[in-house]
Amino acid sequence: MNFLLDEVARATLRLAEAGVASPRFDAEELAAYVHGVSRGELHAVADADFDARYWEAVARRAAREPLQHITGRAFFRYLELQVGPGVFVPRPETEMMVGWAIDTLRDMDVADPLVVDLGTGSGAIAISIAQEVPRSRVHAVEVEPAAHRWAAANIEASGHADRVTLHLADLAACLPELAGRADLVVSNPPYVPEGERERMPPESRDHDPASALWGGTDGLDAIRALEGTARRLLRPGGALAVEHGDGQGLDVPWVFAEELGWRDVRNHKDLTRRDRFVTARRLDE
Repeated sequence: MNFLLDEVARATLRLAEAGVASPRFDAEELAAYVHGVSRGELHAVADADFDARYWEAVARRAAREPLQHITGRAFFRYLELQVGPGVFVPRPETEMMVGWAIDTLRDMDVADPLVVDLGTGSGAIAISIAQEVPRSRVHAVEVEPAAHRWAAANIEASGHADRVTLHLADLAACLPELAGRADLVVSNPPYVPEGERERMPPESRDHDPASALWGGTDGLDAIRALEGTARRLLRPGGALAVEHGDGQGLDVPWVFAEELGWRDVRNHKDLTRRDRFVTARRLDE
């Protein structure tokens, strides 16, 4: 074992003692970031090249600062995104919802599908759709100025700025000019109930922006607002996908009731078999 791998092993123990959920992965990722290599190349870092800044990064992670804030990057589907303070760090569980959205768009008999991403944060969902559905036109909505700046940087870096339009606006009243025109509305809104604040991991509770987390007493405030916006934006037969918490699988479908104009409401599970997102269709007129 070389010196760096020895240090990674020590760092893994330190992170585990600090309560980090994935101590080995994080220790390796920090080592790769500091030394400018991939995780698979750590064994090739010469002892003389060990960078003492590694232990500064480990100390920050042990204090439960998000890994992605330390490295400045987050990975989502086929993207590497810039992230940091002021923007929600995209999570792997959201990738399944985006996969559903992409498959749905590909199956539509629409040449240039129009998509709205409500609460875009880092831009992960909007950019993924633009990248994987090449003829799509995506409108990404974000209300927080700090998150809007991160999204703007990621959209520009992605090479898809010609097809992703970013809006600084509240999801409840945005894009009146697109009423009845969207083929798909997708969102990962704030959905954590206020009462769960103390049970949240410190990485999220203390570092993700509050506006991206808390959804009121039952966690559904933003989803209720989103229902009205999606109903206004979608064309008849247009599709909707909304992420929610793993304990909200029975409640969220009722927000998209038939009497409000929805059909084919269905809950979907993530890779851990927990309820994770709801899909629906706008009723045909």
